[in-house]
Amino acid sequence: MAGARKETRAEPATADREIVISRVIDAPQELVFEAFTEVRHLSRWWGPEGFTTTTRSFEFREGGEWEFVLHGPDGTDYSEWIRWVRIVPPERIALLHGESRDDANAFESVLTFEPDGAATRIVMRTVFPTKELRDEAVEKYHAIEGGRQTLSSLAAYVTDIARKGAEG
Repeated sequence: MAGARKETRAEPATADREIVISRVIDAPQELVFEAFTEVRHLSRWWGPEGFTTTTRSFEFREGGEWEFVLHGPDGTDYSEWIRWVRIVPPERIALLHGESRDDANAFESVLTFEPDGAATRIVMRTVFPTKELRDEAVEKYHAIEGGRQTLSSLAAYVTDIARKGAEG
């Protein structure tokens, strides 16, 4: 059939290795972004429900690192490490996240913060080195639900700050 066009849909090359989670948060873009930039904020909301965070070191700048321990509700401690790769205030943060600085299985995340009226849409796009590592994160560590819970914690935290600020 000459001239017939086959409709194609391009999938990103990383589609089988990624997790994308988004949420609209009822707080201004600058405040939602700031919640990622200061350890006093991060330690109050980071992690899934029931988890707490203890920071060992924190330097929010491109090339800077955040070393911390996530304490699970069952008493299990998880050593974590993040390197801030690219920071574009108040719109974007790219990071590398693993168990430690030399973790060969560390994954990349890009967080975007976009105004949505008076609210902010945050999109967290995480790309794993392999499909198998992505699948393990989803099945063994419940990464999708954990990511949703983490953004929910962020939303509750910054919404409370915004409400208190509005009250004066």
